Amino acid sequence: MLEPLKTLREIFQAAADLQNPADLLELIVDQVQRVMNSDVCSVYLLDEESNELDLMASRGLNQKAVGRIHLQLGEGLIGYIAEHRSMLNVKCAQEHPNFKLFPEAKEEKFNGFLGVPIISFRKLIGVIAVQKRQAKAFSDEEEAFVITIAAQLAGPLSQWVHLEKDARVEDPVTHEKVNLKFQGVKGAPGVALGKVRWITRTHELESVVERKTEDPKKEHRIFQDALAAAKAEMDTSGDLLEATLPKDVLALFGVYKMILEDKGLSGEIEQHIESGLTAASALKTTVEAHARIFEKMEDSYLRAKAEDIRHIGNRIYAHMHAVDSLQAADIQEPTILVGKDLSITDVAMVPAKYLVGLVCTSGSSLSHIAILANAMGIPAVMGLTEFSNAKIDQSEGIIDGYRGVLFLNPIANLRDEYRRLAKQEAKLIKGLDNLKDEPAETTDGVRVKLYANTGLQADITPGLLRGAEGVGLYRSEIPFMLHESFPSEEEQVKIYRKILEAYAPNPVHMRTLDIGGDKSLPYFTISEENPFLGWRGIRFTLDNAGIFISQVRAMLKAGKATGNLSILLPMISRLDEIDAFYDILEEAIQQLKEAGIDICRPKVGAMIEVPSAMVMLPDIAKRVDYISIGSNDFTQYLLAVDRNNPQVSQLFNWFNPAVLRSLKNIVATAKAHKIPVSVCGEMAADPAAVILLLAMRMDMLSVSAQNLPKVKWVIRTIRYERAKKLWEKAQRMRDEEAILSMLHSELDNLGLGGLIRAGA
Repeated sequence: MLEPLKTLREIFQAAADLQNPADLLELIVDQVQRVMNSDVCSVYLLDEESNELDLMASRGLNQKAVGRIHLQLGEGLIGYIAEHRSMLNVKCAQEHPNFKLFPEAKEEKFNGFLGVPIISFRKLIGVIAVQKRQAKAFSDEEEAFVITIAAQLAGPLSQWVHLEKDARVEDPVTHEKVNLKFQGVKGAPGVALGKVRWITRTHELESVVERKTEDPKKEHRIFQDALAAAKAEMDTSGDLLEATLPKDVLALFGVYKMILEDKGLSGEIEQHIESGLTAASALKTTVEAHARIFEKMEDSYLRAKAEDIRHIGNRIYAHMHAVDSLQAADIQEPTILVGKDLSITDVAMVPAKYLVGLVCTSGSSLSHIAILANAMGIPAVMGLTEFSNAKIDQSEGIIDGYRGVLFLNPIANLRDEYRRLAKQEAKLIKGLDNLKDEPAETTDGVRVKLYANTGLQADITPGLLRGAEGVGLYRSEIPFMLHESFPSEEEQVKIYRKILEAYAPNPVHMRTLDIGGDKSLPYFTISEENPFLGWRGIRFTLDNAGIFISQVRAMLKAGKATGNLSILLPMISRLDEIDAFYDILEEAIQQLKEAGIDICRPKVGAMIEVPSAMVMLPDIAKRVDYISIGSNDFTQYLLAVDRNNPQVSQLFNWFNPAVLRSLKNIVATAKAHKIPVSVCGEMAADPAAVILLLAMRMDMLSVSAQNLPKVKWVIRTIRYERAKKLWEKAQRMRDEEAILSMLHSELDNLGLGGLIRAGA
């Protein structure tokens, strides 16, 4: 019996030890031929430049043919499969009308043929084929086996194509690999050139093997000394960066110190030592247990906390061995710092004047390193998993934070182009800094309000420094996520008051607790098969009235003195949800009045995120003071696309005509009922999308602090009448690619082409 999953497991296990990406193909054809007991197994890959299928590996065909046979789409049986993107199973290959003989392959002695296309995300990667001497078609079981193998290997082979293409590029004189490109995810925007420095860790916590001790007292001392050294190191690192970072961002060091001073964490480590583990083993056991808890959480912000815990664990472990990560004296030129799990202390070791970029092979855009890079104004790339060794140390590098890319040993043309872009960006940033106090107004006088999105206290200062006119979306769930239990009402009052006072008298739109979907609380588990369509947003809070009324009371008390509070309701899908909230609001106001606190009723808004809210908008508009379109969820629900699912995420696109036309209808309804409408989410920060949102006459755009100047520049550069004409053209287009191409051309014509990269 053929077992495709077992074969795949064996292939992936063996592939982990391969040094050369080309060896993966040899491994595949060898394993498949052996398991199927076939006479031939071959893999052909599509060369995108020549649009030809190249024989890249084979067991059974003449090895001299590998790398020499090239077929056009439609040519031969392999070309036929590729062109039609369908399987072919025949008992005698030579009898098929598309058969073509390649004498150098010496395949005339083979008859039975089975070929399957290799496709990744609708993109043809190549073809895998098996052959046998016997003139007989392959069985259903064999057919299913090869189909499964092709489907599961499509992703790895897609990566291989890019790696192999890069590997072929070398300097004709030095024969050094050049222009190597590595794709990660965007951490912080910007481009920079510099020398790559790889952070080598002599001691990694993950390498610790569990060991017992006969001297717990000694291990307790080792742990306590290392813990104290890690705390002292954190204080020193904060001092080194104090002149570079705003105070709110320096609070990140406070987060690390909180972890170091967490009695629960250190107590668990001490208990493991008491039970007989060495200090290192106890540290690893505890750190991994806590990190795994956060990794299982769906909320990406909380998942990033697993990295923080591991960073701290590694720093404590390093001090058990008196290890320094990097010497500042070594750095005397523009430097791109690269490592598996960079920590704030690593960053602090590099003089600020030389640090031009950060690259982590782990992490996400919500990692503290990404937040730090944004605050320092340097590009960052996260989750770059295609390399994991120090061979890149001292290489010349280019970091592109807009696209999440790192280039190593760039060729002269690429290096010159990025130097030009870096100069253009510096000029752009200088121009943006001058816009802080200027209104977001088109050249022909149409005004838009620009607000900031926030949820962290660290975001307050950047928003104010970049000229935010208020807060369009305050994510109140973030303080809940950072607590070990539901925060008390008074704790909430203190948190909310800080943001309200910072922006007063400008409005702050506070969204009520929005958990569920991809956001969860560590102390309140919600287990659902489909959380995005489940107990989330307003549904959760209405079902937990005690929590809800406490939050509403906290918001009202926090906003009493400033008078700039607006309340925003998430995930509205029914009219009775709004009515139920008003009952809670009136009850909260009445309770506070009875306690001697006189409260004015705040403005109330509804988030339009689901299709039912759009359909019911005429009725919703009669009940609220304003509406806010959550562009991320709105696009996701309207297109039925999970943007976090890599299998369909490429279909998530707010330039889809269905999304754009729906937005137009929402604006029209809002205008008819004379209530303001805003857009928050990533769409509002996309320079191309801003043109269309402006043309639709959105009243407000709410974006992250870092994107405020960029959006303002787009608005202040274009004429409203021009934007309206582009919108009229876009409404006649039927696909997002055409719309996006038109808008990018417009940005180029306006001299804002550099902003396209930031919106990519």
